[in-house]
Parts: sequence; structure tokens; C-alpha cells
Amino acid sequence: MKVIIVTRHTALVELLIERKIISEGTCEILSHVTPDQIEGAHVIGVLPLYLAAHAQQVTEIPMNLPPELRGLELDIETIRKYAGEPATYQVTRLPLMKNNTI
Repeated sequence: MKVIIVTRHTALVELLIERKIISEGTCEILSHVTPDQIEGAHVIGVLPLYLAAHAQQVTEIPMNLPPELRGLELDIETIRKYAGEPATYQVTRLPLMKNNTI
């Protein structure tokens, strides 16, 4: 299965290699993706649900960042400090119920 990493943090890729989740140079690394790019792939990163539904599975490394660090470029030490254990999900898009009600 094709593995694609979706992140803008190069330090996260370092962490994935360090934790032996991926091997160096074996995955495509993208900062943004389209449904066609991830169709049927194993994506490592954080995706909105509409995109995650196109992937075979999505693995996230949860980051419990304090508000002042959100949106900043993070170094490897910061990533190590706040990165949780990986969790893998499968997301399926379901049709709306009758009359578009929930």
C-alpha cells in the first residue's frame, strides 16, 4: 500500500523515522493533498474527514500543543515533547439519510 505523509513539519518526519514508523526515503511527503493523491493510500498526518474518507487508512500522531505553539514551525525537541502515540483510523463516507435529515 502506498504511504503518504501529509505535514508541513519536517520535524514530524524526523520523529516518524526515529520511532521506526517509516523508513527514510520510502514515503511521499506533501504539505497539502487532493482526494486523487491519497485515494486508497495509507496517510500519516491530520486530514479533514472529507479527505480522510478517500484514504484506505489514516494514522495520526496526536500533538497536545499548548495554544501558544499552535500554527508555529516546530523543532524536533518540541515534537518529541508533545507527540502522543500513533492512532490509525478508517473513515467511511455514508450517504445522507432520507430527506437529508439526521
